[in-house]
Formats: sequence, structure tokens, C-alpha cells
Amino acid sequence: MPYLTRPDGVRLYYEVTGSGDGVPLILTHGFGSSSRMWAGNAGAFAASRRVITWDLRGHGRSAAPEDQGLYTAEASVADLAALLDEAGAERAVVGGLSLGGYLSLRFCAAYPDRVAALILCDTGPGYRNEQARAEWNARALAQADRIDRKGAAALGSDGPHHDSPAGVARAARGILTQHDGTVIESLSSITVPALVVVGSRDTPFLGAASYLAAKIPGAKHVLIDGAGHMSNLDAPSEFNGEVLAFLAGL
Repeated sequence: MPYLTRPDGVRLYYEVTGSGDGVPLILTHGFGSSSRMWAGNAGAFAASRRVITWDLRGHGRSAAPEDQGLYTAEASVADLAALLDEAGAERAVVGGLSLGGYLSLRFCAAYPDRVAALILCDTGPGYRNEQARAEWNARALAQADRIDRKGAAALGSDGPHHDSPAGVARAARGILTQHDGTVIESLSSITVPALVVVGSRDTPFLGAASYLAAKIPGAKHVLIDGAGHMSNLDAPSEFNGEVLAFLAGL
């Protein structure tokens, strides 16, 4: 199993599927999930390119250090850049779902020259309003406390796929929480093609998806009928078809 060890000692689990000549695609999972969530999608995308999937710090088979200070959005964005370096990819199509989509946008703000396109699934741009951000953070911290109390059971069907539920809780406190408006303020400056995907039943993120599509110049907005928050899992055929069509048009 491939691992990448970061300068701070954190080991990241990742997988590479495919070997085509197309621009590589890197996919980041949502909070509380892992790279396994892309199992039904990566193969479909790998016919013409390498597809990189990975586990965020504290998630899946990646390391879950006890030092809370090692869990930040900035560290996760740097991890993503390091994985591209490891793959020898100067640029990539960068995509993710929920937290993974937010981190993809944050990566684009930090490393715009390394992004060939964006795939943003059931996600949002964060908050410009401090009160709204504080409410989001309160929910994230409550989720972390619930995981600490209940362990893997608090993560539902994803629970068995994490080496350390405590690491997921620390990720909630350090990566899921938001502290600035970097992402939402960067949307109008994005110059690469962007695909915004959301399930029709993902009520909390329908407005966020519409906002992303309106603010990112030229973004394509796709609503997947009948899908919920995990649109790639709820409707894999439709999801894969929309992503493949987007990739073919790059």
C-alpha cells in the first residue's frame, strides 16, 4: 500500500489508478469518509488519465497524530500539493466532495497554476459572515465531541474504514472548522473550467452549489436527480457520465 510521509511525520495513504496521458485527476473525500468513497468512480475516470485518491489526515488509513496542531486546512492543502509532486504532476484536475470540494477550492486559491480544472461535488465556499462561520464551527466541534464519545459508531457505515476515530474527531476540530473567507472571496478570480455537481436531495447544499456556479466564471452546474449528499455513491452512473463529459471537453 502506498504512503507518503510528510515533513511533519504524518503518513498519508493514497492510491493511483490508470496510466493514460490525460491531465491527472486528484479526488479528495468528504469529512468522516475516506478514499474508499471513490471506488465506484475512479476506474471510470482512469481510462485516459491517472486518478489519485487519498485519505485526509486522521481519516481512513492515513496517520492520526495526537497533536491537534497538525490538523489544519493549510496542512491539508499542502498535503494535496505534495501528492501531486509525488505523482510527478505539475498540474491536475482537482476535485472533491463536501469538505474535499472546499479544500479543492482552497488549493486553487493557494496554487492556481497547478489546477487545470475543478470538480466540486455537494460542497460550498465557506462563509464571509463571521456569525455564520461561528455557527458552522460550533456544529463541527459538536460533531468532534460526539465522535470522541461514541467512537466508530458515530461515523456510521464509514466507521470501520478508519484506523482512528479519534483522528477523525481531531480533523473535525482542525480541518473542518473555518477561520477566514479565503475561499468565498476567491471564486470570481478562478479562470479554469469548473464543474459543480449536487444531488437534488442534498437540500443543505443546493443553495451553495448554485452560488458556486454563479460566482465561478463559466462554471457548469449539474443537478443529479434523486441523489443526496453523496451524489457519487447515490447515482454513480449519472455522476460518472457528467464527470466524463466534463473531462472530455477540457
